[in-house]
Amino acid sequence: MHTGVWKQAVTGPRMVRRLNIDGDGQGDLAGHGGEHRAVLVYQTDSYRYWEKELGRDDFVSGQFGENFTVEGLPDDEVCIGDRYRIGGAVFEVSQPRVTCYRVGLRMGEPQMAALLVSHRRPGFYFRVLVEGEVEAGQEITKIASDPVGMSVAEIDALLYLPGHPRDGIDRALRVPALSPGWRTSLEAVREQAEHAPPGSAGNAGLSPAATGPPAAWTGFRPLTVARLHEESRSVVSLWLAASDRSALPPWRPGQAITLRLRPEGATAPLIRSYSLSGPPGAAEYRISVKQEPHGAVSSLLHTRVRVGDALDVAAPRGTFFLKDSEDPVLLLSAGVGATPVLAMLHALADASSRRQVWWLHGARDRAEHAFAAESRALLGRLAGSHSFVCYSRPAEGDRKGVDYTAKGRLSATLLGGLGLPQDADAYLCGPAEFMTGLAAALGSSGLDPARIHTEAFGAGAALTPGVVSGPGRSPHQPAGPAGTGPTVSFARSGLTVRWDPERTSLLELAEACDVPTRWSCRTGICHTCETALLSGAVDYSPEPIDEPADGNALICCSSPMDSVVLDL
Repeated sequence: MHTGVWKQAVTGPRMVRRLNIDGDGQGDLAGHGGEHRAVLVYQTDSYRYWEKELGRDDFVSGQFGENFTVEGLPDDEVCIGDRYRIGGAVFEVSQPRVTCYRVGLRMGEPQMAALLVSHRRPGFYFRVLVEGEVEAGQEITKIASDPVGMSVAEIDALLYLPGHPRDGIDRALRVPALSPGWRTSLEAVREQAEHAPPGSAGNAGLSPAATGPPAAWTGFRPLTVARLHEESRSVVSLWLAASDRSALPPWRPGQAITLRLRPEGATAPLIRSYSLSGPPGAAEYRISVKQEPHGAVSSLLHTRVRVGDALDVAAPRGTFFLKDSEDPVLLLSAGVGATPVLAMLHALADASSRRQVWWLHGARDRAEHAFAAESRALLGRLAGSHSFVCYSRPAEGDRKGVDYTAKGRLSATLLGGLGLPQDADAYLCGPAEFMTGLAAALGSSGLDPARIHTEAFGAGAALTPGVVSGPGRSPHQPAGPAGTGPTVSFARSGLTVRWDPERTSLLELAEACDVPTRWSCRTGICHTCETALLSGAVDYSPEPIDEPADGNALICCSSPMDSVVLDL
């Protein structure tokens, strides 16, 4: 663990600079630091409160990881935007403290991050307006008050506590000094409140996982294979229908379904997720699956599944979907990564969209170019469409200008010469290197990174703040004897294990299996670990302060009540 949370008191002057204090920097700059989180402040009054609340008498200055331990400046009186002079430096209050598991490590209290929020004593950050020297014992002089007058505790509660009153959010967003990160989070909460169904749970300000529509059904239900169609040399499409042929629930273009197969002789089910590739308004669901060299599920779907077979299917889910807009849209894909963006293209064509639509695709050659005729026909229905197709290794009979536009791979150099619109929304799907490279190229060309959306194959990227990474390992069964509890399936990792009641959380189990995870507070506050719960139910300890979205789970503080399937 790399962290700067362990502090000790110092004497004499220290130079405060724009990003930190000399000798007292941040350990994890990915999660901490920056102009709006330069100096962390905590109060001696809160020290006395926690000594009584926790029954402790062993606190020392810096116990909560703060840079300044101060007398006065309570969270319920200090307002975001207030300005103070200390010694030769001038500061502005920029945001409440961001919850983090490391204060729990320092305190020896695993739930400390949750307690700081629930007891409304988070502390706050200073932005440095004027650099200068400061010293313990100097007076803190208030030199300006923010005109809106919203306290640190009020704004912290707006984001982290249930309720999220619209008038309070609107008022907070009028505070000029509020940091960009908090502003973005509160704007997401406000937008969610405007569009979410009444009574729905989730906090879009904390987790993108809360922005997806609720699942149409819980768990898995049987669907029947109605049709099979070869799309290319290696890709086959399956059309799935309700057993009574009634129309299946609608979904958003770009979302995916999850299949659960139980091949004969297998000790555990095989679970995989596939993007829906057909028209979102169709009565049936279409998935298109590439035959992978050693893919157990793709091999079954290519060689064993027949029309009339029943497959267990979880409802469409996901936050990678086409957003409502009139702005230009870029659809970029490679290989079978075309599936989710093809569904978006269907939706745009069916709506006779007036948006500029750019279809940018890479394939090996014509034999491997799935959906070639289908995508051309859809683009032909859109007045503002553009197409650019690359073949990395065109075959002798492949026709440049007819089958493909250019030889090679989609690259930053190629994108730079196309004159792509800078006010576009971009959707990318394909191999990890493809998405990383092209997303970086789009951002460098001037496209707002918030408008660049990616959908990864397999497990997503891990987020383990401050943890010193070791050698990467593929997901595996945990070490030691097998558990005796219900099964836990990690759908994207293709792994099913038995729960061990000795473990404290599903997050801990995932870490023991080297399943990539994302987390920060580890106590159910920040929602970084929020994950789609495809099947089953969980129990919480501690209870999260704000509930995850319907159909999701906070894996950092939950355990399975029965067999569960997680989108990890």
